[in-house]
Amino acid sequence: MSFLVELLVSGIVLGLIYALVALGFVLIYKASRVVNFAQGELLAIGAFAAHFFLVTLKLPFLLAFPLALGFTAVVGYTLERVFLKRLVGQPIISVIMATIGLAFFLDGVLHLTPYGAGSYGYPSFLPEGGVTLLGARISYAQLLALGLTLALILAFGWFFQRSTLGVAMRSVADDQMAAMSLGVSVAKVFALAWAAAGLTAAAGGVMVGTISGLNLDGLVHIGLRVFPVVILGGLDSIPGAVVAGILIGVLENLAAGFLDPLVPGGGTREVFPFLVLLLVLWFKPHGLFGTEEIERV
Repeated sequence: MSFLVELLVSGIVLGLIYALVALGFVLIYKASRVVNFAQGELLAIGAFAAHFFLVTLKLPFLLAFPLALGFTAVVGYTLERVFLKRLVGQPIISVIMATIGLAFFLDGVLHLTPYGAGSYGYPSFLPEGGVTLLGARISYAQLLALGLTLALILAFGWFFQRSTLGVAMRSVADDQMAAMSLGVSVAKVFALAWAAAGLTAAAGGVMVGTISGLNLDGLVHIGLRVFPVVILGGLDSIPGAVVAGILIGVLENLAAGFLDPLVPGGGTREVFPFLVLLLVLWFKPHGLFGTEEIERV
């Protein structure tokens, strides 16, 4: 029983981190109908920025964490302004290819830094041990990740539903021409969507670093593993990203805990979520909460 609870709790924590990173995909897609393939690199930038503030500058976590989020948000904003602004109005495939190019470019830059090789970890800022739930041990790092990711997800939900800028982003996602006629700056919304995507990616990267340490290839790989979450939940759905993130995280852990010992070589946690994704898309092609659009012919 304790083993199952441990798998479920760690799966939920992992799933919420997936959901946080997936929000970046959703934000950009809702604003511009573009899938950002550089989200994994933004995640790594945020995670290593936090390490720089904590280790090199020796700042406390409560200061280093928001600084890392702000820095990565600025990186996302700058990338959109420099590389993607001139592609507004161009075919979507051109913008998607540009994000793939950005991913390779950022990956190359990161490999040129001291963080390009080896593994790193944040200095210990949490007490040892954890709490016990139904016989399962939950570390303080997992509890911190759980609390922060939930808080950030709720904050983004409020932002889109209640804030003026959030409503403007939703209007651009629904109809760019109508939004422009009402005075909404589409270019500004695109840039802010990339800034928000950088912020969510950085938060996810810091949570990963807090729980399991930092490795460039591993962090970038998380950005790719989030794709099933985005597609399963629906490309334009924030609640879908949260539900799908938790579902994928729990399924990965359950597969690793119960199926890996039965399969020679293991690796079922890498495959099982995709099988579930294919099964769901068979019945709901737009994902669990995606908007089903009907185009006039």
